[in-house]
Amino acid sequence: MAEVSLEIKKLYEDVILPTYATSGSAGLDLRAYLKGVPEFEACGVVTIPARERRIIPTGIAIALESGYEAQVRARSGLAFKHGIMLTNGIGTIDSDYRGEIKISLYNSSDEDFVIHDGDRIAQLVIARYEVAILHVTNELQSTQRGEGGFGHTGKK
Repeated sequence: MAEVSLEIKKLYEDVILPTYATSGSAGLDLRAYLKGVPEFEACGVVTIPARERRIIPTGIAIALESGYEAQVRARSGLAFKHGIMLTNGIGTIDSDYRGEIKISLYNSSDEDFVIHDGDRIAQLVIARYEVAILHVTNELQSTQRGEGGFGHTGKK
């Protein structure tokens, strides 16, 4: 397992830092921080109505080494049990972004979902990436698959 430096800034003194749930976890659990947002602060909760989306703050900002991204991923339990997923599938936090990490959640269920301050709402996975050098060409190398697209290899 490789390690990479991740600087983290608490935007509020009482923010709960992300943590790995187990020694084998790939993602750090991100928590909702509702105290710093006037619309949520009074009650410490936010409701995501059925079939709607909300942006949930975490109260943290990060700095990654160049060549790395932070992938924001849904928590499988929230997705399966409650229909709570990321609005954009997987979010990317680039190495040069320094703002607060906010999570765009979508409630795909028919019931409202309540998030409390400190609830685990997403995971943060750190991944290395490559930068592509583009080469414009008139022809691409042929392959056995060719231009076969969506589902062309069948179900089996």
